[in-house]
Amino acid sequence: MDKIRVGVIGVGHLGRFHTLNYAQIPEVELVGVTDLDAEKAAHVAAEGRCQALKDIDALLDAVDAVSVAVPTDHHFSVGKHVLERGIHCLIEKPITETVDQAQELIHLSEEQGVVLQVGHVERFNPAVRGLQGIELKPKFIESHRLAPFNPRGTEVAVVLDLMIHDIDIILSLVKSPIKSVDASGVAVVSESVDIANARIRFENGCVANLTASRISQKKMRKMRLFQKDTYISVDFLQKFSEIYELAEGKTDRAIIMGEIGVGDKKKQIVYLRPDVPEEGGLRVELEAFVLTVAGQKPAAVTGREGKEALAVAIQVLDQMQK
Repeated sequence: MDKIRVGVIGVGHLGRFHTLNYAQIPEVELVGVTDLDAEKAAHVAAEGRCQALKDIDALLDAVDAVSVAVPTDHHFSVGKHVLERGIHCLIEKPITETVDQAQELIHLSEEQGVVLQVGHVERFNPAVRGLQGIELKPKFIESHRLAPFNPRGTEVAVVLDLMIHDIDIILSLVKSPIKSVDASGVAVVSESVDIANARIRFENGCVANLTASRISQKKMRKMRLFQKDTYISVDFLQKFSEIYELAEGKTDRAIIMGEIGVGDKKKQIVYLRPDVPEEGGLRVELEAFVLTVAGQKPAAVTGREGKEALAVAIQVLDQMQK
């Protein structure tokens, strides 16, 4: 395939990593970056061995596709401008501030015939990718995403900053309409909610409990899935998963931890730690975007999926206000 000409809009914390990863992808010609902070743009451009362009239009004139990694409150305006120019767009999560804005971007991408992918990077975490091939039909899910305070990201509530990662993962696993949402949260050190808890009930009977905090002493990014005869622990931070399940008969693919039951009803408790791929989540996410732009695979996280995760996150915030 011909190289895809790519640029990055916004080179703060995430945008810098987008730039450095694009620079390592063989199918990409990294054209340049742009940022309101010209000095920062020049520094990141030097790291990525590309140009620092003076503004967005100068970058869009030279590329086929971009990553949009500006603050959330500018996602809609920048994303709209990119799509109106007919440029493929990977926009960081959350897709926008409102569902109506997200729908407008989706409509624009379809109208222009260009890719709109949303940067829900945890979909590409090695711990999640290692579960491919495992049948996942969770009936109860518990997630904890905790982080020490960092001023970056506090322009939005912790639900949109952190919890939305787990909302997106859970929606992709459960694939059932939502029956109800209960939530609570408080602002502690910023002007928006810093710690939140939500309980989501799905029509198929699955229940998900989610906790997110950006005022924790220690980092934690874990999800636990419970389904018939199986318990799965996903550690997004350490990038591995563990599976405990009840199995009948002998097995050579796992460690036998013990037995339960008697007679014909006896089952083995087995432990399995799936092999995980070596490539980091962001690199795989960007590679997937490039292949979608090239027409070689469907979008990994579509604009519609980004909108659905945003809609649930807003529903959680609405319940907190009630």
